[in-house]
Amino acid sequence: MSPDHVVELRINGETHRIETDVRTTLLDLLRERLHLTGTKKGCDHGLCGACTVAVDGERVVSCLTLAVSIDGSDVLTIEGIADGDELHPLQRAFVECDGFQCGFCTPGQISSAHAMLAEHARGDLSTVSFDGSRADVVNGCPRLTAAEIRERMAGNICRCGAYANIVAAIEAVAVKGRTG
Repeated sequence: MSPDHVVELRINGETHRIETDVRTTLLDLLRERLHLTGTKKGCDHGLCGACTVAVDGERVVSCLTLAVSIDGSDVLTIEGIADGDELHPLQRAFVECDGFQCGFCTPGQISSAHAMLAEHARGDLSTVSFDGSRADVVNGCPRLTAAEIRERMAGNICRCGAYANIVAAIEAVAVKGRTG
């Protein structure tokens, strides 16, 4: 019996049917088979967040996600966040706020922040959400404070320590409501 399986994934809006070994991670499929190298392999243990992508709108660490386990899903990588040559507001904010230094973690940070803003908009809570006051609630959602952003982005590590600028970039987008 062959360990190969055909998966069909819609990646950044384009459908791909790929025969792959059942042990292949989404990260390796993206990088090695589809040449979408924006998603980075950091620790390869699901601890650093460099490989974060969205699967059906939810953040996942692609180094721990088997490609066959998400057969039929929509995947959004860093390459799909921009609109052609037009940067997404989150990408622009990272540039404007200097939200990166070496840049290795940046694709995972932006992918994670992109999905996190959608999670927040639909009303998903974090542990920090329960620490705020009623004044911090806007349209039924806790206001996205710096503490809230730090908590929600905790799975993404930046070895350079650009956290203050990363939080500022996300906050700038959240305040202007430019999450689209």
